[in-house]
Amino acid sequence: MPFEWFVALRYLREGRLQTVLVLGGTTVGVAVLVFLTALISGLQQSLIDQTLSSQAHIMVKAPERVPRVLPAPPGTVLAAQVEKAPDRVRSIEQWQQVLDAIERQPGVVAATPTVAGPAFASRGEANKSVAVRGVERDSFDRVIDIAGKITAGEFRPAGTDVVIGSVLAEDLGVEVGDKVRLSTPEGRTEIFSVRGIFDLGNREVNQRWVLVPLRAGQNLLDLAGGATTIEVKVADVFAAERIAREIGERTGLAADSWMKINSQLLVALRSQSSSSYLIQTLVVLAVALAIASVLGVSVIQKSREIGILKATGTSTARIQRVFLIEGALVGLAGSVGGGLLGAAMAIFFANLAKGPGGEPIFPVDLSFRYFVLAGLVATATGVVAAFFPARRAALLDPAEVIRYG
Repeated sequence: MPFEWFVALRYLREGRLQTVLVLGGTTVGVAVLVFLTALISGLQQSLIDQTLSSQAHIMVKAPERVPRVLPAPPGTVLAAQVEKAPDRVRSIEQWQQVLDAIERQPGVVAATPTVAGPAFASRGEANKSVAVRGVERDSFDRVIDIAGKITAGEFRPAGTDVVIGSVLAEDLGVEVGDKVRLSTPEGRTEIFSVRGIFDLGNREVNQRWVLVPLRAGQNLLDLAGGATTIEVKVADVFAAERIAREIGERTGLAADSWMKINSQLLVALRSQSSSSYLIQTLVVLAVALAIASVLGVSVIQKSREIGILKATGTSTARIQRVFLIEGALVGLAGSVGGGLLGAAMAIFFANLAKGPGGEPIFPVDLSFRYFVLAGLVATATGVVAAFFPARRAALLDPAEVIRYG
């Protein structure tokens, strides 16, 4: 065993109480780092998943019409009159070419055309306001996972078959195979069969969405061959805003990312991250001070032994490495124990409260990279904290400490 390692391990064994205290402090610090990171990351990922479970990453649609200024009659002096453009469903011009261009955009995973508009769903005496969405089954499912959220029947909108939300099915009192009538404000009416019922975990969506075949949606909303929206899924959800800007510049259409639509959610996520970083910084400082203070006391207690080692020819660099190794060992051991303790705390906390479906209310993300990061931080903190005690030990005058020690 190298000389520096032998001496460092001996010093740690001799000061058992000090070693236990500093190791305990480091372990708790690492456990807090792992627990906080896993909890906040899990909560953030859960919020993002819930938000995007019923929403495309990017929504591309025709730009809004600009209100026009009405001219005043000749010979009259009036303030400018502004007339708002009629609020009606509009199709994207040449949407097939636009869809093809979007699918070739770097970072885009999938894209699908949809036709969306308001309608009324009725069965018997029950009548509900709904949002009709004409979709292509395969491409739409690649953007928003409907097939995986089906609770009854199947996701197969075709012909006169539709798929509706679970809350709407309950409100209308329908099951798979029942008939529903869809009527638009313009007076168009069609009767459909319920082919499937889904639950996307969003009450508003479950209460309003009616997914019909694309062609049926075009006919119902009087948009033959049209598409009101192209919905896009990207590989990196946090790159959605950049990709949306690129799509908007390339096509001239309005492209809104989920980050823009849910700006308040992003503010909350950033606030959580900032709070987490602040707490983690304070924990790292506390661990560093604990290691530095204990090793500083160790230098004072071992000053006579250090002086003897230097008097017998041990170099200043080797003495310094002894204490740096001590700090690294404490940080490494604390990272292992703290990682296990932090994981146990996170799992226990996640199992404290569960939702109706058995899912944890406070999910945690115990990714392996968090343990590696916490271990590296703890080990690096141990080495840095040991630097000043190590330097002090290396600068001791052997003659003085042997004589007066």
